[in-house]
Amino acid sequence: MNYKRKKHLSLFLTALIMMAAILTQPFSTQAAEALDIEAESAILVDAETGKVLYAKKPDMALPPASMTKIMTEYLVHEAIEKGKINWDTTTQISDYPYSISADPSFSGVGLTQSKDYTVRELYDAMAINSDNATTIALAELIAGSEGEFVKMMNKKAEEMGLSDYKFVNSTGLNNASLRENVPKGTDPNANNLLSARSAALLAYNLIKDYPSALDVSKVPSATFDGQTIRNWNWMLPHDPKNASSLQQFYYEGIDGLKTGHTDLAKYCFTGTANRNGKRLISVVMKTESEPARFQQTAKLMDYGFQRFEKKEIFPKGYQLEDQSDIPVAKGKEDTVQIATKEAFSAMVKEGQAENYSVKYHLNKDKLNKDGKLSAPVEKGEKIGTAEIVYDGDGDYGYIYPNADKQTIDLTAQRTVEKDNWFMLAIGSVGGFFGGLFSTVVDTVKGWF
Repeated sequence: MNYKRKKHLSLFLTALIMMAAILTQPFSTQAAEALDIEAESAILVDAETGKVLYAKKPDMALPPASMTKIMTEYLVHEAIEKGKINWDTTTQISDYPYSISADPSFSGVGLTQSKDYTVRELYDAMAINSDNATTIALAELIAGSEGEFVKMMNKKAEEMGLSDYKFVNSTGLNNASLRENVPKGTDPNANNLLSARSAALLAYNLIKDYPSALDVSKVPSATFDGQTIRNWNWMLPHDPKNASSLQQFYYEGIDGLKTGHTDLAKYCFTGTANRNGKRLISVVMKTESEPARFQQTAKLMDYGFQRFEKKEIFPKGYQLEDQSDIPVAKGKEDTVQIATKEAFSAMVKEGQAENYSVKYHLNKDKLNKDGKLSAPVEKGEKIGTAEIVYDGDGDYGYIYPNADKQTIDLTAQRTVEKDNWFMLAIGSVGGFFGGLFSTVVDTVKGWF
């Protein structure tokens, strides 16, 4: 009886230990795969490699509300880069943006007509406080009218490769709210549309091309025209004296990017954070409340920072053992080694590094009918590409357009000179007599 009790107790304790081991895992693979983001659509992207780390209905086009202003920000930076305007360029406020600013339902900063505002002032009010009137003023300054600016927005979206988008105004307001000021050429009842993927790609391009945009988006509060304006991004380190209730939403490393809200769009947020040199971009669309958009963003960011690590999977000079040598025709050497031109690094989920492999694709134009390279071959010459293949679960691809495959150049590791005419002639003669001898032998064999 005692023996049975001891045996049962031992089995019970073993089971408890196993259960404890499972329950105390900080973030198991199973839990990661079951990541539940309470938003209609969401995406998480590594800003350096463009790798999509998580996606939930990422191609569903939804109203982005004021996340639209990321495109307006991009076009302001581009206009400055091209010398069309500069940060000190001044403009005055026309009747259209003034009517928006004077309407209390739009909660603007309150603009004054017959007064000069600099591009810097208008941009800061737009990027920090999400002000609509200053956004329209910038659009009119750059393009002459908001209608013409909308054309620029859609053209730039096409250039960037955004897959699901429609811009009908510069602010993200419903066109119906603009009444007689609906941009020319747009539907009076239309709304801007963006998918989470397109919003992330737009943010990716802004950060890549104009990283100084983050110097503004990370500002919790600023002074505009003698008044304090505050950033709607609660995840920034707001001054506890003025916004103590926001401290619970603070997230280390967050420095942007843009919130959005309308009754139709609900609560949206395109966020970006940098920790120890690793930058992530997240998008949540159509969350149910203002706190929810930041809570869901924190979930995404935690998932990215805790579960993924940038690793060098294949070093520079990597070779497949059975394909390291390529035969060479008419060369002083019969073969040449090929290897990857550079290392391959990726954001790798914990425990998934072993699921990557390499597949060679040789350039057929460089091979003769016998599958050989023709001498001469130069050291460093591109012979083909090495495709990086991922055989694990949960591969969401890359944010770039048409980037289903990740490749690295395959190059020759040394120079193979063309053999001199004498050796080639001997080879040809030897080949001729060798072929003749084989023919004779085959003929004699046929006699018997």
